Amino acid sequence: MQDQQPITAVNWSKENSFVASVWTQQWNQIWFPEEIAVSKDRKSWKDFNFKEVFKKVLAGLTLLDTVQTNVGMNRIAAYTKDNMLKALFAVFDAFEAVHAKSYSYIFTTLCTQKEIDELFEWVKTNQQLQYKAQRISQIYNDIKEDDDISLYKGYVASTFLESFLFYSGFFYPLYLGGQGILRNSSEVISLILRDESLHGVTVGYEAQKLRATFSEDVQNEVDAWTYSLLMDLYDNEMDYTDMLYGETGTGLSGSVKAYVRYNANKALMNLGLEGVFPEEEINPIVLNGIRNDLTTYDFFSQKGTTYARATVEPINKKTFDLSDMTDFEHLYVKRA
Repeated sequence: MQDQQPITAVNWSKENSFVASVWTQQWNQIWFPEEIAVSKDRKSWKDFNFKEVFKKVLAGLTLLDTVQTNVGMNRIAAYTKDNMLKALFAVFDAFEAVHAKSYSYIFTTLCTQKEIDELFEWVKTNQQLQYKAQRISQIYNDIKEDDDISLYKGYVASTFLESFLFYSGFFYPLYLGGQGILRNSSEVISLILRDESLHGVTVGYEAQKLRATFSEDVQNEVDAWTYSLLMDLYDNEMDYTDMLYGETGTGLSGSVKAYVRYNANKALMNLGLEGVFPEEEINPIVLNGIRNDLTTYDFFSQKGTTYARATVEPINKKTFDLSDMTDFEHLYVKRA
């Protein structure tokens, strides 16, 4: 026992404006799905023509949030050395659990138990969905004690999940919400998206700080790994999109792929790296679904008229410790 290192206590009186600001922001955004009236969507759900697409979209998102809850945030928190940052990641983990539960709230409101059981069986057998969940999980599980490179890779995996891999699924509820279809279910997704944006920016920023401690050779090595991982996940995501949207008659596959590329670039920018895909037009209905001007949700501002517990200040430059930053715009990407 005498040879062991002392266990340190978290010291919130220590100055860390970045972690403290994100902590406050996340708790100000607290919400619970049961307080959103998804039951009001039952009437439009009855006549909705693409129920299978919508259900599978949410089932896939459930798996990714389960990975982030049970594996991702736990692992990066365990091997992050700063106690305040550990505490922040623990809070993020709790919100990820709320996200995963939120999809089931929509399922139980709109679907039969038989339909729900079939969905969760589909999750276990879908090749593309399982591939991205297992690929990300393996990176988390490969994090080792006192191994900053493996921790950095864990940060990258988390940023990709939060900023990139969710968005082939987010697209459809946003697309519907932007047209006033399944509006309350869409609002649940908008609230989840806001949390994921905060998580992606935060973990990406921590990844940038850790990368800055590496030698130039190591930076080049991890950058090559990062881009290789992104393209591997991107190729799988294209197949997943074709399977989910292209075979169901929605006609949305091309628009979803453009949105995936858009968010892949955002994920890289959150990591302080250059995007790889050219700019292209994003479906304006999806962007409207994010802003939700025609429904109930004002993105990054308040929780909406169906969830009006608190007004939340938007993330901005004051959120971050500017003394550690030279290019804020390269760090924080507010979704359009």
